[in-house]
Amino acid sequence: MTFHPRMTSKIEGVSPIEELKWRSWNGVIADVWSVKCAPHANGQYVSEDPRLFVILEKSGSGNFNVSLDPAVRWTSHACTSHSMSYIPAGLPIWGHLDNVQYLRHLDLHFDVATLRRSFADEKITDRLSIPRVMFSNEKIAAMARLIADECISERPLHALYGDGLTMALFVELFEIGEVKKRHRSQLSPRQLRTVTGYIEENCLRNIRLQELADLLGLSQSYFSHAFKASTGTAPHQWQMSARIRKVQLLLSRSGSSLTRIASTTGFSDQAHLTRVFKRVVGVTPAVWQRERAN
Repeated sequence: MTFHPRMTSKIEGVSPIEELKWRSWNGVIADVWSVKCAPHANGQYVSEDPRLFVILEKSGSGNFNVSLDPAVRWTSHACTSHSMSYIPAGLPIWGHLDNVQYLRHLDLHFDVATLRRSFADEKITDRLSIPRVMFSNEKIAAMARLIADECISERPLHALYGDGLTMALFVELFEIGEVKKRHRSQLSPRQLRTVTGYIEENCLRNIRLQELADLLGLSQSYFSHAFKASTGTAPHQWQMSARIRKVQLLLSRSGSSLTRIASTTGFSDQAHLTRVFKRVVGVTPAVWQRERAN
C-alpha cells in the first residue's frame, strides 16, 4: 500500500522547469524536482512525514541560508551538489537562496510506521526526531542518484530494486546497526507451503517482500531470513524461478512466440526474458527448446 506524503509550503522566486518525476516504494515516496531560482528565492516548508532533501545538480556559486526558527539568526551553508538535509516530521524549515540560478533535487518522504516494521533497532525513534541541515554523506549521495535515475527512467526496474535502494539509504541515514545475531528459525512446513503456493500463483506480477511477510504475520526482516534458511534462496529469486517455470511451460507448447511469452509472463521484452532465462536455467530459451525437442 502506498502512503501519501503531506507537506505544505510557501515559496517565492522558485519556478519548476520540468514536470515532476516521482516513484513510490515500500514506505518511501521519491520526488525529483528541477527548478529555476530568482536572485532571492525563499520558502517555508513543513511536512507531516520526515523527509530527506538532496541536491543533485545546481548552477550558481551562492549559499543556502537555512533556519529552523525564524526568530533565530540564519545559518549560511555553501550550496553544493549532494548537500542534503534531514527534517523530522512536523518541523518547519525556512530557506533562502543567494546567487543560485538552478536546482535539481530529490525529496524522500518516509512513512515511519512502514519502515519501522522492518527493523528492531530501538534507537530509530530518537534519531528520527533530530534534524540535520546541509550535511554531506557520499554513500547517501550515491544512492540518491540511483533513486533519482529510477524516478525519471522510462523503463524502471523491478520494484524490489527501488525497495532495496531506499531501505539501504534509510539504514545509512539513521546508522541502523546489525541487531545482535540470534538463531533464526526456519518457516514451518505449513508456512512454507502457504508462501511458496502464493508465490507460484502470483509469480507473473511484482510481489513485495512486505506482502509475503504479512501473509504469515511476520516482520520483513524475520520472514526474509526464515525463508532463506528454509529454501536456501531469497524470496525474489524463488519468484523468478517460478516465473521461468511458467515460461518453460509456454515454450513447450507449439505456436507460442518468445515475444508473446515475454509479454504474458511479465517481462519488459524478449531480450529481458532471454537474459533472465539464461541466468536461471543456464541456457537461452531457444537452446532449451531445441534440446527439449531432441
